[in-house]
Amino acid sequence: MTPVATEGAVLWEPSGERIGAAKISAFMAWLRNDHGVDVDDYAVLWRWSVDELEQFWAAIRRYFHVGTEDGAEPVLVRGNGAEHARWFPNLVLNYVDGLLEHPDDDIAIIDWGEERRPAPVTYGELRAQVGALSQALIGLGVGPGDRVAAVMTNATPAIVAFLATASIGAVWSSCAPEFGTEGMLDRFTQIEPTVLVAVDGYRYGGRHYSLGQKIEALEEALDTVIATVIVASEPDPGAQLPPPPARVRRRSWESMLAQPAPLRPTPVAFDHPLWILYSSGTTGLPKPIVHGHGGIVLEHLKALSFHCDVGRGDRFFWFTTTGWMMWNFLVGGLLTGTTICCYDGNPTWPDHGALWRMASELSITYFGTSAPFIESCRKGDVVPRRDAGPNSIHTVGSTGAPLSPEGFVWAGASVGDDVAVASLSGGTDVCTGFLGACPTLPVLVGELQCAQLGAAVDAYDSDGKPVIGEVGELVITQPMPSMPTELYGDRDGSRLHDSYFATFPDVWRHGDWVKLTLAGGAVVYGRSDATLNRGGVRMGTAEFYRVIETLPEVTDSLVVDTSELGREGELVLLIVPASDPSTVASTGLSPEIVAELRQVIRQQLSPRHVPDRIIGVPALPHTINGKRIEVPMRKILLGAPIDEAVATSALDRPDVLAVMLDVLAANGLLDADGVSP
Repeated sequence: MTPVATEGAVLWEPSGERIGAAKISAFMAWLRNDHGVDVDDYAVLWRWSVDELEQFWAAIRRYFHVGTEDGAEPVLVRGNGAEHARWFPNLVLNYVDGLLEHPDDDIAIIDWGEERRPAPVTYGELRAQVGALSQALIGLGVGPGDRVAAVMTNATPAIVAFLATASIGAVWSSCAPEFGTEGMLDRFTQIEPTVLVAVDGYRYGGRHYSLGQKIEALEEALDTVIATVIVASEPDPGAQLPPPPARVRRRSWESMLAQPAPLRPTPVAFDHPLWILYSSGTTGLPKPIVHGHGGIVLEHLKALSFHCDVGRGDRFFWFTTTGWMMWNFLVGGLLTGTTICCYDGNPTWPDHGALWRMASELSITYFGTSAPFIESCRKGDVVPRRDAGPNSIHTVGSTGAPLSPEGFVWAGASVGDDVAVASLSGGTDVCTGFLGACPTLPVLVGELQCAQLGAAVDAYDSDGKPVIGEVGELVITQPMPSMPTELYGDRDGSRLHDSYFATFPDVWRHGDWVKLTLAGGAVVYGRSDATLNRGGVRMGTAEFYRVIETLPEVTDSLVVDTSELGREGELVLLIVPASDPSTVASTGLSPEIVAELRQVIRQQLSPRHVPDRIIGVPALPHTINGKRIEVPMRKILLGAPIDEAVATSALDRPDVLAVMLDVLAANGLLDADGVSP
């Protein structure tokens, strides 16, 4: 039986043996013994890491042997606070350098698919493939700074293509194959790629989907593309692709790997572009976020080694697609010498136990996923330790949304013995977490354990003053190496400034509500631009969802406050019921469910936050990465035209949006044209 979720209660504590074996403990001993830095616990170490920022990142560089001593100074050329910083301006390196250090016979990658058995690739084999592909890319005319765009599944070819791109100083950017063509073009048109790498099809939920039309559309629209590399899929290899435009050469994946070549990474500047990631793009063109080689190498070595506690001998898994930053984070496991495990397909096909059975068979030690996946397993009465066989999991990682206290307890009790629950909060913007886990600290129900090393996290009130024990804006007051070097095409830096630094001068505003605790932990309450403000009482949406989604009658929900400055609007709650969701648009929610929701919200949240309207919908759209569309929905309900409020190409199921809007119109919240009356 799953224990009761009491927020703030101790869920897990590390044993002395686990603390002694933690990689962060070895780092602390190295700091004390070799460098005279007096750190005896995590709180002291974190404080030193942000107060002595340059010493800390210099120590990280030396500890992991990144670059050489030539060019290691200065560590940081400061700008204004967290803005305009430049790290290690004289250091040259390459992201791929670290791959040369791991033993040939160690397993680097195991990839798995819905109908594909696990396929191990050793570090020696990986280096050989990357070396061959890097030379083939050069043969196509790709050089330093050129962009390589990819439409790939989460499998070994995507990793090989990324590493080959990085090794020659070119810039990687990827979309998952399930993105719509418009969504891909919204991203790739901005960066003008030279080469396209694409899989010709993929499997999801037991079905095969061809990408022929998408590849054709991309080749036609991206007039800078001179070559396309096609990765054949099963069960339809080399499937009927229409001929490319005359300017585009097509090459098969096999031909690109046919000529062996040694892997010789090209030295580049510390801040040389490594990849371009994208914001969700739900309310406009996605921001093309550029990260540098050195900043990502240092940040991922630190985060994966000390916060995730993975390295050689571990098997590190995160369920992700190539369109989410967690894919880049997963690939970072290769920097530490760990074995990374990739899954391509529907995580709940044929049932919610599929990934847990995989974890058992592959002896995965770190199992990373999204908070919604954990919640769906909890609600589906999935018990991996009972149903999936024995496993080796020491940590369950969760990100993408705040994890409810019930989700914490389920993961801690249902997966295995001595399992830490690591809830992370960060973002695509930095390709890591600001707040997260530490293997030497206890896990408290509903709380992120700590601010991560080198992340100067604060919570600001409306006057820009730091607060503890109160909800405030999540801010970062000092620079981090993995902050964006630029937004691609943002020549004067104004778009970057407006995105992160315009609210609080010289301070990074992330856009989340957070409460920092006296003990050093944190609770994240959701996006600050989606706050529920009723009668002056603010509440984060995560707190709202935590309460209503504990009800078995609710499978999904979306809450929107239409209040504006000086005017209190309506609080609207959309519910996908567990029973008969397909008929709810015509029948409405039962009075019993509505009454129960109102009572639960009144008792467990506040009377002020009882919704003005509770409306049943058959389904709710999310971003492609599974996030709720609170801000776009608020704009629609406040009267913004739908095509300006939300980019349907950024949604996982655009068809669901139309159905939901029809329901809102039927309930008088929108008129027939989708405009707020």
